[in-house]
Amino acid sequence: MSTIQSSFLIATVLMLLLLDFTVDAQSSADVVFPLKIYGTIVPGTDITKALANAWKDACTSNRSSAIVIPGGIFKVKEGIFKGPCNSPIDFQLGGTLQAPKSLQGNNWITFERIDRLTLSGEGVFDGQGKAAWKKNDCHKRINCAQLPFSLRFNFITNSIVKRITSLDSKNFHINVLGCNNLTFHNINITAPENSPNTDGIHIGRSNRIAITMSKIATGDDCISLGDGSKQINITNVTCGPGHGISIGSLGRYTNEEPVEGVIVNNCTIINTTNGVRIKTWPASAASGTATNMQFLDIIMVNVSNPILIDQEYCPWNQCNRKIPSKIKISKVSFKNIRGSCATPMAIKLICSRHLPCDEVKVGDIDLTYNGIKGPITSQCTNVRPIISGKQNPKICSSPYVVP
Repeated sequence: MSTIQSSFLIATVLMLLLLDFTVDAQSSADVVFPLKIYGTIVPGTDITKALANAWKDACTSNRSSAIVIPGGIFKVKEGIFKGPCNSPIDFQLGGTLQAPKSLQGNNWITFERIDRLTLSGEGVFDGQGKAAWKKNDCHKRINCAQLPFSLRFNFITNSIVKRITSLDSKNFHINVLGCNNLTFHNINITAPENSPNTDGIHIGRSNRIAITMSKIATGDDCISLGDGSKQINITNVTCGPGHGISIGSLGRYTNEEPVEGVIVNNCTIINTTNGVRIKTWPASAASGTATNMQFLDIIMVNVSNPILIDQEYCPWNQCNRKIPSKIKISKVSFKNIRGSCATPMAIKLICSRHLPCDEVKVGDIDLTYNGIKGPITSQCTNVRPIISGKQNPKICSSPYVVP
C-alpha cells in the first residue's frame, strides 16, 4: 500500500469515527430553512418549487444553513441544486421524494459545484423505476433511449452523503463525476435483481471518494469505477444481488484518464454474477492504464466469477475480441478472499496479449464449489501472477479457451 493510499485510508477511518458520533445529532447549521415556510407542504403534493426556493435561500446565505424536508411522501419533478454556495449546506431528508414514473432525460436529482455539502437523514429517493425498466434496452444495444439517473453528484468537494436510501432507480442510482473528497457512509441502495442498468454507485474522473458501511442490492454493478477514478476506498460494503464490484469497463472511448489507487476492503458479496473484477474492452478506442488496485479481505457467498480480470469484455458482441485491449493493467492484489462459488470457475485472469498484466498478486484464496458442473478451477492468459499463501483452487490450473 502506498503512502498516499495509507494516509487516505487513515483519514477515512478518522472521519467515520466522527460520523458515528454525529450522525444522529441535530443540525448545527446557523440558519434552518424548513420547507413549510415556502408553502403548504402536505404529503402527496409536489414540492419541486418549494425545494428550489429553499435551495436558493440556503445557497446565498452567508451563514451555514440547513434545508429540512419532513416525514411523508412528496413528489419532485426534477431537482437541480447548483453552487457555488456561500457557506456549508446540510440537506436533511426525513421523508420520501418520488420521481415521476414517466420521467425522461439524463437527470432526476442533481447536486453540482458545491463545497461542504452534507446530504443526510433517514429519507428515501424513490426513482419509481419499475415502469421504465421494460423500456430500458441499453444492456442490449448501444443506440438506446437514455433514462435518468436518480442522483447525480457533479464537481462536489469536501462533502458527505450519509444514511439515505435510493430505491428503484430507472437507470444508475448514484453517479459521481469530477468530485474530490466525497464520502458515502451508511447508504442503502435497493432495486430488483432483474432491473437493467441500475448500477448502485458509478464513479468517474473523481479523486478521494470513500464508500463505507453501505448495503447495495441492484440489477447491475453494485459499484463501478470509470476512467479517471483515483484514490478510491470501498470498505465494509455488502453487495448483492447484482454484478459485483467492478473497475471499468475501460477503453471504450477516446481520451480516457488513468485509474489508480483503488482499495476494496472487508466487503461481503452475495449471490452476484461477478465478485471483484477489472474489465476492459478489446479493440480499445485508445491506450490507457489501470494500476495500484487492491482487493482485500473479501467474503464471497454463492458468487459466479468471484475473481476476474476480463480484458475481452464485450457485452452483446458489440466489439471485436480478435483485436487486443490497449489498457495496461498493473500492480493488482487479490488477497484473503474466501467463501463459495456458484460456478466451478473461481478465478479468471484474462489479460491483453498486446499489453500483458504486470505485478498481479494472488494470495490466501480459499473458495469452494459444491455444484455438479465439475471441480473448482481457474484460468489465466497473458499474465504471470505472483502467488502466495493458500491456493484453493490452484491458480491458473486450467487452459484458457478463447470464446
